[in-house]
Amino acid sequence: MELATGTVIKSHGIRGDLVVDVRTDSPDERFAVGTTITLRLTSGVTSYHEVTAARWHQGRLLIHLADINDRAAADELRRADIIIDSDELVNADNPAEDEYHVTSLIGLEVVTNGGEKLGEVTDVLPYTAQDLLSITDAEGRTHLVPFVAAMVPEVDVVGGRLIVDLPEGLWELS
Repeated sequence: MELATGTVIKSHGIRGDLVVDVRTDSPDERFAVGTTITLRLTSGVTSYHEVTAARWHQGRLLIHLADINDRAAADELRRADIIIDSDELVNADNPAEDEYHVTSLIGLEVVTNGGEKLGEVTDVLPYTAQDLLSITDAEGRTHLVPFVAAMVPEVDVVGGRLIVDLPEGLWELS
């Protein structure tokens, strides 16, 4: 299964550097000089590129790719996802306690601590403060719930469910 480890936000400068929104816990490894990355454009086209430079600038990762040498070429990669195969994950089969790979959360049944079934996790959205669980209910409506311990006290990947303890009214608002 493919996982996005980042997204190209925009070009930076005239030499074709790319600003990357990082979605991995190991950016120094994933975007190391000499690493070949896979880009999936919004059109679905996939391309492979060698990282020739990587540095942090104002809290964002800047990378340069071997075959992208000007701003116009870099602009064509805007909104491209940087993907890896889930088989490349470290500890994919044995994550540490309280660590979850996004792929293992998608499809889990969502249940309140009182036992009421609310829906199913259909996506995990990365945000600055915390990830959001996208949960689809039986009527097909999507609800967003912060993936924080206070609201998701239990995740049972093996059992196929996660338990939520939501503040009153949050489910109806989301």
